[in-house]
Amino acid sequence: MIPDICDKRRFEEAKVKVLTGNHDPHGFGTLAEKTVHAVMKQYYLPNEDYHEVPIGNYIADIYTGDEIIEIQNGNFGHMRDKLAAFLPEYHVYLVYPFPHKKWIIWIDPGTGETSGKRKTPITGSVYHALPEFFKIKQYLNDPNLHIRIPLIDMEEYRLLDGKRRKNNPKIGSHRYDRVPLELFDEVILDDIRDYTQLLPVDLPDEFTVKDMAEAAHIDKYLAQETLKLMYDIGILTRVKVGRVYVYRTFEIM
Repeated sequence: MIPDICDKRRFEEAKVKVLTGNHDPHGFGTLAEKTVHAVMKQYYLPNEDYHEVPIGNYIADIYTGDEIIEIQNGNFGHMRDKLAAFLPEYHVYLVYPFPHKKWIIWIDPGTGETSGKRKTPITGSVYHALPEFFKIKQYLNDPNLHIRIPLIDMEEYRLLDGKRRKNNPKIGSHRYDRVPLELFDEVILDDIRDYTQLLPVDLPDEFTVKDMAEAAHIDKYLAQETLKLMYDIGILTRVKVGRVYVYRTFEIM
């Protein structure tokens, strides 16, 4: 049921189905559902009989009877109560669609007119997604939790409704919707051992944040957050040498 690999053909079919309106618009919560969220539900399970299913006090995005799929576009703190309720009973797949390449399009809320699109300078990666994981850190070791991070090229539509500065409505504006263009890759973290794939193969046996940043081609902040998360969940050990931490991979059975 869950795709084991990045299935670009399946993603394209899901995108077309949503963008042409050939999916059920009347499920729980779908009236306010954003496009990326809707596409991800079609990608992971096209059969809408399994979408938006009440379980206890919550509504699961997808429920098959054995597995739950929850699609979260950020704000993992909102997932803590659901995870506490679902994980003792079910395998839970937490999907975090993350922008790979992104183009911004501005919408004038008064006229509905849109600007030409502008590509953002940052190309997103799994490392950019990881800081959100600290909000559910206590659940990352649970064998029933599986994480998917689809890296998606997308267009982001933003409303020019900022009020912080009258002469610059882009400041304080907010996101209206995101429209997926293409699935670039999909990072699969099925259990705690899978986090070791985040360590570049050319890292030495013992390494620092600086080593990680250089090997992964990311800035020091992301390298630091990545290593701290992996240390916190038991993937790495560390000792302080002078003013820096030196990390080493912990052997997981």
